[in-house]
Amino acid sequence: MAVFKAFRAFRPAKENQSLIPALPYDVMNTEEAREMVKGNPLSFLHVDKAQIDFEKGFDQYSQQVYDKARENLLSLENSGKMIQDEKPCLYIYRQVMNGRSQTGIVGCASIDDYKNNIIKKHEHTLAVKEQDRVNHVNTCDANTGPIFLTYRNDHDISSIVNLWIRNHESTYDFTSNGVKQTVWVIDDEKTVGELQKLFDKVSALYIADGHHRCASAVRVGETRRQENPNYTGNEEFNFFLAVAFPDEELAIMDYNRVVKDLNGLSKEDFFEKISEKFEVSPLSAQAKPNEKHSFSMYIDKEWFSLRAKGGTFDVNDPVDRLDVSILQNNLLAPILGIENPKTDERIAFIGGIRGLDELERRANSDMRVAFAMFPTTIDDLMSIADADKIMPPKSTWFEPKLLSGLFIHHLS
Repeated sequence: MAVFKAFRAFRPAKENQSLIPALPYDVMNTEEAREMVKGNPLSFLHVDKAQIDFEKGFDQYSQQVYDKARENLLSLENSGKMIQDEKPCLYIYRQVMNGRSQTGIVGCASIDDYKNNIIKKHEHTLAVKEQDRVNHVNTCDANTGPIFLTYRNDHDISSIVNLWIRNHESTYDFTSNGVKQTVWVIDDEKTVGELQKLFDKVSALYIADGHHRCASAVRVGETRRQENPNYTGNEEFNFFLAVAFPDEELAIMDYNRVVKDLNGLSKEDFFEKISEKFEVSPLSAQAKPNEKHSFSMYIDKEWFSLRAKGGTFDVNDPVDRLDVSILQNNLLAPILGIENPKTDERIAFIGGIRGLDELERRANSDMRVAFAMFPTTIDDLMSIADADKIMPPKSTWFEPKLLSGLFIHHLS
């Protein structure tokens, strides 16, 4: 039921395997990107964040920036710094971070599967961010960063992938930002066909990360259809670049919160209010919560454990029973007055990869109180997507990030 097809990827020439690929555009700001590319003119950030090639303060949403991105992409391809496979292939992409491995298949997913909810979503997108990627994809005539998809583990797919890995040398094998990156090219038509048929039986694909990139790729595809009313459905603009991982391979990290003040409350009043819906107990040292519906709170250089009391959330509602929902609905909104965490400047979100020390640092400097979360699970994500519901903002943090510039899918 899910389309996942082979394509002729543009990808780095082997000697450039560690020079071209870069972290995705949305995990750093422009100035950070400028620093990251120093000494490496081949970095794919010159494509994904082409504003770094202009003076500071230049409008990153200017058409000149998108034109520069296209120019830089074509320069990599036409110079031989990147090469294109002669026939459609699928690709195996493995990442190893801190001893944990995740292995997915790189191919092209269908914009119709997205529109028909075979590719399931769990987040809303922001118009400005979506339009930026629409302009980038349309101008570059390419998907330059893959969508991070997951699916319920299929033994037959995994068996083919593992057999290919055992019997073939990798094409790329390098380390980027502390993460080992390995790629195998599946160029055998029979194997490609078997994998495509197995994906035909997969009932749903789920967006793990990359909702804006996915929505923008679909919008570009729809525009190309309008421009080509006699399209057949087989044109490349009907598909977008993705990496599909079995759910058992993935782990979601905690996505933590820090808040600037106590909304006018004294510390004593604050503790009295949170104790109405949480069991509060002191911790002897910093510690992450070890189970669902529990939280670690840091305030005035002390750590406390919070456990949601029974009856304070709907155990049958996949969104309401999320820990991020419990904290938002029972503490952040009613006690601290943070009604909209997406827009309230009093709250900030810290990826779990930065650790509890970062929460302490922030709460001891520009913030007042920090909350360490128990990670949302893949099952949570799938349950919410299956119910056609939306997760609260900042519910999931995936590591490692998929690199951009390893695979390019052209739309024409």
